[in-house]
Amino acid sequence: MTSDSKSPILTLRNIHKSYGPIEVLHGIDMDVHAGEVVALLGENGAGKSTVSNVISGTVLPSSGEMIWQGASYAPANPREAIDAGVGMIHQELLLLPQLSIAENIFVGRYPMKNGRLDRKTMEERAQYGLQRLGLDISPRRTVEGLSTASQQLIEIAKALTLNAKLLILDEPTAALGGEETQLLFRQIERLKSEGVGIIYISHRLEEIKQIADRIVVMRDGDKVQEFDTADLPVRTIVEAMVGRSMEQMFPPLAEPTEEPVLEVSGLSSPEGRFDDVNFTVRKGEIFGIAGLVGAGRTELVRAIAGADPIKAGSIRLNGKDVTPSSPREAIENGIVLVPEDRKLQGVVLSHSIAENIAYSNLETVGRKGWITTARVRDFAKDNIEKFGVKGRGNQNAGELSGGNQQKVVIAKWLARNPRVVLLDEPTRGIDVGARSSIYEMIRGLADEGVAVIVVSSDLEEVLGVSNRILVMAAGRQSGILDHSEANDVSVMELATA
Repeated sequence: MTSDSKSPILTLRNIHKSYGPIEVLHGIDMDVHAGEVVALLGENGAGKSTVSNVISGTVLPSSGEMIWQGASYAPANPREAIDAGVGMIHQELLLLPQLSIAENIFVGRYPMKNGRLDRKTMEERAQYGLQRLGLDISPRRTVEGLSTASQQLIEIAKALTLNAKLLILDEPTAALGGEETQLLFRQIERLKSEGVGIIYISHRLEEIKQIADRIVVMRDGDKVQEFDTADLPVRTIVEAMVGRSMEQMFPPLAEPTEEPVLEVSGLSSPEGRFDDVNFTVRKGEIFGIAGLVGAGRTELVRAIAGADPIKAGSIRLNGKDVTPSSPREAIENGIVLVPEDRKLQGVVLSHSIAENIAYSNLETVGRKGWITTARVRDFAKDNIEKFGVKGRGNQNAGELSGGNQQKVVIAKWLARNPRVVLLDEPTRGIDVGARSSIYEMIRGLADEGVAVIVVSSDLEEVLGVSNRILVMAAGRQSGILDHSEANDVSVMELATA
């Protein structure tokens, strides 16, 4: 932090927010100084996003006061906040797929010249923002079809062009790998040196220690603790967030048998996203897949699940060739995929929890081709209880926290009693408490003899849950490590080979 002795650029005093009779913020006080990073931490539902939305003008507080650069501050909408110098990068991607990258970066504030769009200036400024983040891509290409990681970097580039004096970053690295994350951190350090204040929200606690100057912890709408340094044991931060002692984040390792369940041989994709991949997953084994963004991890599991085409190679299940040509074939053979983007590919947000769970189990829910509301409700009720979803069957999936949405996605597939479960980024954007319950769920699958594959950009996660880890680099299989020999260094050496 560069300005301890100066007055804060932003002050929140006694901020309350209620939705009808439900109060979600209970008198929040917080300061942010120029040139510092304040980490705002807490479980899902703690109030972090509400505080951020109040500051960025998305939500109006019920009461309380904000001071911005010495003057009263009460933005009625995000445009007023942006005009005042406050920008926010949301966790959920807000890009328009049919527009170009440059148009997305400057949407709503296009540079004009003689009353017309100055496309040359717009694309030059967009290119500069992309280069700062190490994204080698034309600003003229459309957003549609870009990877989640690339779209997240575009959102960040968009915020960097605001020339804001305060930036709120909500889970900015959720879709990024190690290299992209370090590029972002270098930009944050540069912004700090220019006097920009930053509020940083993340569930990746190890990166908080790298980037934050101070930590503010929220729980159930209250600010419960504030630390003057981020150089703290992760356990200390976690216990402040959850309000209880956590003996360990990950359950004990699964104990697989020697019986092979899934055998992948010489698997290659038509586009070269991955080539000649070979591995076996045993009954009751949790098999991790690690690598940098772009290594081909997601494309590999999508191919195994029949969602992407296969150029060469085979997939065997219990000794039988089941190489799928479609997701339906994979599902019928007992192979299911929990995708990395739960909102776009995992749940129908506008439909109920019960409907979402039933959609993947219609042959079970239906009787002689007939599906009744009562059967959907009863089937979902059993699975909501079994998998610990915190919600009612008739509640829309879009009203749930990220952790509970993920549980719905997992529940709808596990209700089929699959033999192989592919989990792509199973805890992305999910708080510590919900993560723990999902890890327990994964371990429970292994205990039942299911072969589980976990793809994760979170190295601590893939190390913590996996019996063995396949490491990929630029579409190549660079090695398979046993849990006893896998650590940060050995995995990253293979990932960058």
